[in-house]
Amino acid sequence: MNFDGEDLSGTSLTDRLAPDETHVFRGCDLTEADLWGASLAGARFESCVLEQADFRKADLDGAAFTGGGGMRVRFSDADLIDAVFTDVDLSSAQFGGALMTDASFTGCRLIGASLTGSRGTGFRVTRSNLTMANLGGCSLRGEEIEGVRFDEADLSGCDFTDATFTDCRLREAKLLKTVFTRADLRGADLGEIDDARLRAFGGAIVNRAQADAILAARGITVL
Repeated sequence: MNFDGEDLSGTSLTDRLAPDETHVFRGCDLTEADLWGASLAGARFESCVLEQADFRKADLDGAAFTGGGGMRVRFSDADLIDAVFTDVDLSSAQFGGALMTDASFTGCRLIGASLTGSRGTGFRVTRSNLTMANLGGCSLRGEEIEGVRFDEADLSGCDFTDATFTDCRLREAKLLKTVFTRADLRGADLGEIDDARLRAFGGAIVNRAQADAILAARGITVL
């Protein structure tokens, strides 16, 4: 079923979506739309307004969101396995309890989003802004993380084992019990590193300039 340019704001769509169809939404207004528990596997959302849309417990396995977006979209407890988000504004979105295995975010705005409590074996994020986002407890083991801003994000308990950071920022990120074992941070802006942050980065790989800056902050000069 296709929805083209429709105003679906505030509408309950659950009963209109057959589970055996692939649904396409193009340029629709889904502001505060009720999609709780909806069957949306493989659905396509193209340049839709998603302000406060409710996708809680929805089946979004393999769904694709391209462009558009809005504040405070709710994906809590949804199935987002293999879901793809490209150039979507998901600021302050809620992902708690969502199954995120192999979901991907590219060019997305996730400022203040909450991904803590999401489930699965990990997701991918590239060229996205996660400033002040909460990723507490998330796993990004072995991921290639490129062009991501984690400034002031809560990364407490995150697992970045074997991850590689390229053109990323970690300024003032919260790093309580964050795991960086063998993580390659040579392409990351680590910001100011006090003793607590230095301990948090234990086991990580840094470059010579980063190491020199860490030592210089402690009054040690390397010749």
